[in-house]
Amino acid sequence: MIYRFRMLSDENDNFVRDFEVDASNTLLDLHDFLIKMLRYDQCMASFFTADERWEKLQEYTYMDMEGGMGDGGNGMPQPMASARLEDVLTYLHARLIYVFDPFTERAYFIELIEAKEPAKGMEYPRLQFAHAETPDQYDPEIVDEGGSIFDEMMGDYNDFDGDDSYDDEY
Repeated sequence: MIYRFRMLSDENDNFVRDFEVDASNTLLDLHDFLIKMLRYDQCMASFFTADERWEKLQEYTYMDMEGGMGDGGNGMPQPMASARLEDVLTYLHARLIYVFDPFTERAYFIELIEAKEPAKGMEYPRLQFAHAETPDQYDPEIVDEGGSIFDEMMGDYNDFDGDDSYDDEY
């Protein structure tokens, strides 16, 4: 199976990435793909499974914190390298939080939006859609807004902005 994900950032409301990954890949494979896609330097990151309110659940770490003994039980982190996507994300709209800066808790929010058969001749993982610039890896203050998709779509309807000659009683 191929999983299609949508990734958002709370630092830039316009940032959207849709990408597809083979469900048999590990979270470490996903981490490596994200680092490459975002053009970030390698970093100590973690994935967390999340509930429908984006509350963190199980942690999966870049490094094996348990020396090979981390199985994810009792709230202990599990290594990314041993966690396959198909085992971690067991239902549509399952969520992950990708913390790429553990010191400041900077993160991306990732949701499984589709599971499908692989397309013939297609190579995975692959970026499917990108909108707006990627937030800077080291400085959260550097944000290129990139234009809101909503603003672009609604631009033709701004004719009445600032026109207060209309009577509010109608």
